Amino acid sequence: MPHANRIRVNESLTERIDALLPQTQCQRCGYPDCRSYAAALEVGTAEINQCPPGGQAGVERLAALLGRPALPLNPAHGFEGPMTVAVIDEQWCIGCTLCLKACPTDAIVGTHKRMHTVIERYCTGCDLCLPVCPVDCIQMLAVGAADGAQPVATGWSAWSPAQAEQARQRYTQRQQRLEREAQAQQQRLIAKAESKLADLPSHSKHTDPAVLERKRALIEAALARARAAQAARSDSSPPQQLP
Repeated sequence: MPHANRIRVNESLTERIDALLPQTQCQRCGYPDCRSYAAALEVGTAEINQCPPGGQAGVERLAALLGRPALPLNPAHGFEGPMTVAVIDEQWCIGCTLCLKACPTDAIVGTHKRMHTVIERYCTGCDLCLPVCPVDCIQMLAVGAADGAQPVATGWSAWSPAQAEQARQRYTQRQQRLEREAQAQQQRLIAKAESKLADLPSHSKHTDPAVLERKRALIEAALARARAAQAARSDSSPPQQLP
């Protein structure tokens, strides 16, 4: 099924643009993720030639949707190339977990001070794990380049709509998980501050009433900011993705 067939008539333009992007979430376009690039394309603050993973075929897809001339890929954002997958040299991996935090699709598994490995089918070849690795134990290998004997496909010839949809879902799920974890951490900090505030004298080395009142005022102000931030986060949380 062609990728464009997934677009429903009631989708917003940003969603329709996003549906044409490869969902590698690589940030080469200059935006934090594919959705942000799609939003910038809708309002006209980005050009259609800023997505190297989509290649020239991707530029032409965007041009057809937006009614713009098809431009050559902008080399400032990179060049069209083969689909790659990250490979970790497990002998050199120190288990720092920095690559886990950088991976947009949770394609790397491992724990602190333990060897990490890449789940190949979930890797989008985004390269975001490379710069954060302190021991340079990660390299990107072209998919299908068996000893360099066969020509390697590039752009949408190497990356299917099904892979793009899987990457989108995993990225969305990861963002939702990170948001849940952030909210849980915020709630723990609020509960800890409330507990301290309820019996401030026992939680303080100071006995001077004036000092305790100043401390109480500071904690109450911090709590008010934390609650306001939590409320704002809840109001702005994106809707959950339908199964």
